[in-house]
Amino acid sequence: MSIESDLRKDGITVVGTLDTLSVNTIARDVAEKLCKAFPNQNFIFQNLFIALARIPMYIADIPDGFAEATYFYKNSSMYFKQGLKLDELEKFAVHEFIHYLQEIKDKKGHLIRLGLCNYGDLKICGMGLNEGAVQLMASKAIDSKEEIVKYYGISLPTTSPSYYPILCNLVKQMAYVVGEETLYDSTFYGSNTFQERFSDLCGVDNFFKIQSNLDKIMESEEKAIMLNNKLINDNYEGMKAQKIAKKVENYKEKIKKLFFETQNLIYSSYFDKQFFKISTTADIDEYRVRLYNYKNYIGISENYSDFNEFYINKMMDLDNKYEKIMNNTELTVVKSSKIAIFFKKLRAILSATVELKK
Repeated sequence: MSIESDLRKDGITVVGTLDTLSVNTIARDVAEKLCKAFPNQNFIFQNLFIALARIPMYIADIPDGFAEATYFYKNSSMYFKQGLKLDELEKFAVHEFIHYLQEIKDKKGHLIRLGLCNYGDLKICGMGLNEGAVQLMASKAIDSKEEIVKYYGISLPTTSPSYYPILCNLVKQMAYVVGEETLYDSTFYGSNTFQERFSDLCGVDNFFKIQSNLDKIMESEEKAIMLNNKLINDNYEGMKAQKIAKKVENYKEKIKKLFFETQNLIYSSYFDKQFFKISTTADIDEYRVRLYNYKNYIGISENYSDFNEFYINKMMDLDNKYEKIMNNTELTVVKSSKIAIFFKKLRAILSATVELKK
């Protein structure tokens, strides 16, 4: 199958070649942004600029609902949606240039890994995780500010309101657990460090479950977009239109369900496992701060209360843990802090609330 056929399969039709001046301008801008945003990666601007400027770039017709820029690994080329201004091209290029930097091919030129995504003989695993990570990094490079958005009935914080907001939010929650630098390093270079670290903190099975859910979310979003485009462009009416619209709604409900299932698994697996590592009152203080700050990352919906319930239960568990530490001379004791007093008061309030409800 030719490259043109492969592109048409993805709905991409080449219109023309991007001029040299625009290519160099985009490559320079992206190289500068990546060097500034990721100083720990030790990029050399001149080398990065030359590498990016050598990528063949084209203008193309790309279907609505899909990315305005696409890196096609089979011919190592970049395709930009027709009609975009130069500053828009620069912004959308960041994500795709990261894909270029992260690809790993075998001796025959076959893609075997793309950052956090593995291209096996039978199955591709981790595409959702990788796309979420890359878009998080692209948003960081263009200095996108965080805002609250609502998709599929979920309100969530994200620095990528228009592109993969659901995936970006969940991957950022994973990065909170592991550390952003670990995520950046593995995403750029395809190392297993992020996977191994997350598995160590949250469990191996939980990592693969989360990875699988992210792939399902990405697949469901793409199918919903394709069906919605079909509904609009093909001018369906009556029962046919209702049937397609129903399928779109089903995919949206599936995404919502997968989101909360994945979010709950991330924080519960991490904080449950870390709870058993607590041995001092200083550990309690650190744990409390980590759990409290996690609320800034989660998505919520009208009937979602899982995290609040988890938070309250863990605060009560911490109070019990504190008392056990204070009464057990074999465990290390740190001087009583204001937070310990807070735990006692919180427990008393919660106990009183339960009694009143009865």
